[in-house]
Amino acid sequence: MSFAYYQFPKGRVSAIDDGCEFPPVSLALGEPNGLIAIGGDLSLSRLLKAYQQGIFPWFSEGEPIMWWSPNPRMVLFPDELKITKSLQKSIRNKPFEVRFNTAFRQVMQACSGTPRVGQDGTWITDDIINGYCALFEAGYAISAECWLDNVLVGGCYGVKIGRMFYGESMFHHVTDASKVAFVALVQKLKTEGVGMIDCQMKTTHLANFGAREISRDDFIGQLRQLTTQNAIQHPPNI
Repeated sequence: MSFAYYQFPKGRVSAIDDGCEFPPVSLALGEPNGLIAIGGDLSLSRLLKAYQQGIFPWFSEGEPIMWWSPNPRMVLFPDELKITKSLQKSIRNKPFEVRFNTAFRQVMQACSGTPRVGQDGTWITDDIINGYCALFEAGYAISAECWLDNVLVGGCYGVKIGRMFYGESMFHHVTDASKVAFVALVQKLKTEGVGMIDCQMKTTHLANFGAREISRDDFIGQLRQLTTQNAIQHPPNI
């Protein structure tokens, strides 16, 4: 087990190895906001433990694995979903076919490969894709997909544990395709009893859907209830 750490200007961060547990989220740095650990792996057991503690991986190609639990936390409560009039029109008029869980890896690859304004490269590396596909195969991840003429043109994906969903990324190749997929996913999650959707960090895009910031303490408290209210059937050896 590792007891090393990385020193930052405003604190230090645990260096974890494959056998090391995450530190309490209360020890996460304020700057950069939420950085709590560096290292470890992207195994199924590690990812599940991270999400159940309100921690997620985020790093760029060539960097070590970095783990985050920001404060405040951007979340969407399914009952608070907002759909603009223009998006309502798109949902009514666009010829998209919405599917779930038919092209999970393809959605992740599209999220990785779609250029984004203000971003160089992607954090959705091959290792991330393989790690989350393992979550999907074990029943802990979901994709929502928009298809047009049998071509994948938009979608989103995330992690689901109990009644908690953690949104990860989305993409579109046709206007509104990712938004339509996201709305369909939120509505599906609502019917399944999901009580909160983690959106991680604040963006205007998510705020337009009704997402808002809550304190990390509030987030962790609700997360613990939602991930334990239903029995979680872990895959073998977890």
